[in-house]
Amino acid sequence: MAESSYLARLCAHTPTPNFAELATVLRHGRPSRPTLFEFFLNGPLYTTLAGKAYVPKADGLDSVRLVLWAFRQAGYDYFTYSPPQFGFPAGEHRRNQTISLNDGAVIADRASFQAYRWIEPDACDYTSLQTIRKEIPAGMKIVLCGPGGVLENVIRLVGYDHLCFILADDPALAQDIFDAVGSRLVRHYEIACQYDTVGAAISNDDWGYKTQPMLSPADLRRYVFPWHQRIVAAIHKAGVPAILHSCGNASEIMDDVIDGMKFDGRHSYEDAIQPVEAAYEQYGARIAVLGGIDVDFVVRSAPAAVYRRSREMLERVGGRGSYALGTGNSVPEYVPAENYAAMVWAAVEARSGKP
Repeated sequence: MAESSYLARLCAHTPTPNFAELATVLRHGRPSRPTLFEFFLNGPLYTTLAGKAYVPKADGLDSVRLVLWAFRQAGYDYFTYSPPQFGFPAGEHRRNQTISLNDGAVIADRASFQAYRWIEPDACDYTSLQTIRKEIPAGMKIVLCGPGGVLENVIRLVGYDHLCFILADDPALAQDIFDAVGSRLVRHYEIACQYDTVGAAISNDDWGYKTQPMLSPADLRRYVFPWHQRIVAAIHKAGVPAILHSCGNASEIMDDVIDGMKFDGRHSYEDAIQPVEAAYEQYGARIAVLGGIDVDFVVRSAPAAVYRRSREMLERVGGRGSYALGTGNSVPEYVPAENYAAMVWAAVEARSGKP
């Protein structure tokens, strides 16, 4: 192409973050200019985008500092962050690039459940949410996330196959495990959302495959969704919007997401399940649709095609709002940086009013 690459243009432009734009999207409103949303990028891309703005200080905040400056340069109005002390430690996975849903399980029965050493949110240090304030550029906020979600962490602790057996053979133990994880996640959001640097919060919890949820809708409604309802209530009580990041086919449970748990926005869409264009037409009046440019499409397509689909999506939603542009899931390292930049540039360029 005659012009500089999409990535070069993205790295050279002058961003003007304004979290109020994303907040408008999450209220199902129409922002004043195209708005972006992403859960996370990847290490090399963070380094490229942050450029000289990122200055390491070896104070324990370098990882969040890198994400902050990368998100800013890419045109986001926020950056994602979860204070690192709280989580649900389990065993090691045998592989790094692909993760088995059965590796690393540490709870097998009532005895191992009672022996597990839980990390309590109240014993964790959340002050990094305040310490980083002096470095947050004007207009930006933190979008808080969790160390995984309710179902994700239960599977991590128990193993997917074994969880299915427990659900059938010992539902009381299953309930106790879900309650132990869910109650601590609620407390995580109660504590973290009190910091005024937090503008919104993500409950990140994958629930499904391409064709159906990982558990039956009945089991999700019994064990998982009540805790997400409490998580959303805690986030809303702090006065900030609640976002669901959840992969998989949600067609059977979208009413639960919108009307039961009352999430303000949903992230993670896949063309093989339902293209984001169709998802927006079906749900955009009820919940903010975030991202959705299919990751496989972004990987396999030419940058110009990624740019074109992204621009067409922005034109589709322009008069209605309730949408922020981004990938269907996240930006792992195998996504070509130029293809990612082509998607984002569609929004950044449109902010200037260029055709």
